[in-house]
Amino acid sequence: MSDYYNAFEISPVPVPGPDAVPPEPYRGIYGMPAFATVPTADLAASVDFWTRGLGFFELFAVPGQLVHLRRWAFQDVLLVAAADVPDRPAALSLSFACVLGQLDSIVAACRELRPDAVEGPRDTPWNTRDLTVITPERTRVVLTAAKVYDPDTQEARNLADMGITPPDTAAPSGNGRVQNEEHARSH
Repeated sequence: MSDYYNAFEISPVPVPGPDAVPPEPYRGIYGMPAFATVPTADLAASVDFWTRGLGFFELFAVPGQLVHLRRWAFQDVLLVAAADVPDRPAALSLSFACVLGQLDSIVAACRELRPDAVEGPRDTPWNTRDLTVITPERTRVVLTAAKVYDPDTQEARNLADMGITPPDTAAPSGNGRVQNEEHARSH
């Protein structure tokens, strides 16, 4: 296939900017293209942290067994009852997009619930600001917010070195597809 689609057409993630607004919670039912299953020894405590701290909502539950949580469309987590969980966080992390304006409130809410659960936020070389949170069941969750693209920054140079073209050179064609084949062929 030689055509590449502008994924922003189907993504709930807003274009980065100082006025970026997160999408409304999506309460519809869809075939989930991906989701995380997180075992927890205390389903109620995990639901409380994920909803009050991380901003998820309960889509539905099977009492005592499973709670389906969601933030935005395609950000689904199944909390499942388990006899026990690891003593330490795994190296694996789950990452969820957010907007810059949400980070401070997520930090405050998580620290109120679990003071030592939050690391960051920190800026990354690929132009995001990331917040790492360890949940009660010791899941490492990264909330990542894209920063505004500035072609004069080190982050822009880092992206260029990775072969990622700036937004103005990946202009959509008339059929809504992105003409960025050079990048796609090289990766």
